Amino acid sequence: MTQKEWLRVESLDLDAQGVAHDAAGKVIFIEGALPGEEVQVDVHRRKAAWEQGTLAALRRESSQRVAPRCPHFGLHAGACGGCKMQHLHFDAQVAVKQRALEDALWHIGKVKPAQVLRPLAGPAWGYRDRARLSVRHVVKKGGVLVGFHERKSSYVADMRDCHVLAPRVAAMLLPLRELVGTMAARDRLPQIEVAVGSDVTALVLRHLEPLTDADRARLCDFAAAWGVQWWLQPGGPDTAHPLDDAGTLLAYRLPEFGVELHFRPTDFTQVNGAVNATLVSKALRLLDVRPHERAIDWFCGLGNFTLALATRAREVLGVEGSPALVERARDNAHRNGLAERARFAARNLFEMTAADLAADGTAERWLVDPPREGALRLAQCLVELQGQGGDWQPPARIVYVSCNPATLARDAGLLVHQGGYALSAAGAVNMFPHTAHVESIAVFDRDAAPAGERVADGVNRPAP
Repeated sequence: MTQKEWLRVESLDLDAQGVAHDAAGKVIFIEGALPGEEVQVDVHRRKAAWEQGTLAALRRESSQRVAPRCPHFGLHAGACGGCKMQHLHFDAQVAVKQRALEDALWHIGKVKPAQVLRPLAGPAWGYRDRARLSVRHVVKKGGVLVGFHERKSSYVADMRDCHVLAPRVAAMLLPLRELVGTMAARDRLPQIEVAVGSDVTALVLRHLEPLTDADRARLCDFAAAWGVQWWLQPGGPDTAHPLDDAGTLLAYRLPEFGVELHFRPTDFTQVNGAVNATLVSKALRLLDVRPHERAIDWFCGLGNFTLALATRAREVLGVEGSPALVERARDNAHRNGLAERARFAARNLFEMTAADLAADGTAERWLVDPPREGALRLAQCLVELQGQGGDWQPPARIVYVSCNPATLARDAGLLVHQGGYALSAAGAVNMFPHTAHVESIAVFDRDAAPAGERVADGVNRPAP
């Protein structure tokens, strides 16, 4: 390991590393450094075009640097890898993510939003309603560890508290360690997945061999003491099942729309329930769907956006790749009295064709919420179908919710440069405070809204 001369940090990258250049112009990525700081770096990795290292000394400190709240955060050996930005002021974190979004849109997609939306943010702490906690029995460390992995390591951090987990889950970290330590199967229990609903918290225990009756009794006692549900997962996610009569069903609510969505603890739901509710509300305001209009929700999952849309639109089609999620979405539509206005289809959206898209019919509004891979094939089919003429018409507005600025930027470039859309607005969503993860939302219009029609929190439809 060698040490670089004093460097001035210019920016943060998408992995929350400081970015600087040495005297020869070589890019240096620096863990723990913030923009505007002058630092020395311990270099531990060298490539022809760049080097990577950790902060070794600090000569000029950023005004946005703060003391991390969690004692397990840091660059030291054994530090928890669950967060990367606790040393940066919360408001500055949001600004960094907004800048990362705008940079990606320009450098990858060659597009700029006509309007930058105010970033969406929620609670800074105690926000994680979903987590996958690793479990290891480590004799050298005195017993069982339950928590996130150490920074850049497969080892489990020795976590005794967590400030980003929902408080009731954080309070269970040490009791869970004690519980697993008493179980006969403690060496065969690699993971506990956590899902917090509006009324109940579920814990999914991955076990590599059948549990003894005594171990099952220990889990039941823990559930009674902490008011949680245990689910057992002997194989893949589809094998998860309640330890006993689950009682209250796991669900979350979107109060603004009067809907409640039931889900299994291994289903995908957003990590941050508070920000998710705000995001659904924001997306629907931006989409501006009218009661006589039809909408399509691509990558709809459980119906997170679909059911809210069904309370506003004439009809909504939700399309999702997982047949199991589609069945639960249909069930949620029935439970909420929306089955006549919301229908669902299971389809691989990464292999769709223009003919598939045409068969789904015309819709005035699209909501697109893809995984990290983005929605490239959907955008390509949209462009292809426009060139064929016929009765099918492209949507007047698309609201695109993204968890990866790079794939959003790629798809935005296609929609704007080949699809005839304008990028009317875009903004960051701080779904994962203190991490480098960037969620975002973007609005595409066939006819861009005149400047006079822009509003503080979104974009109005253009005047006729």
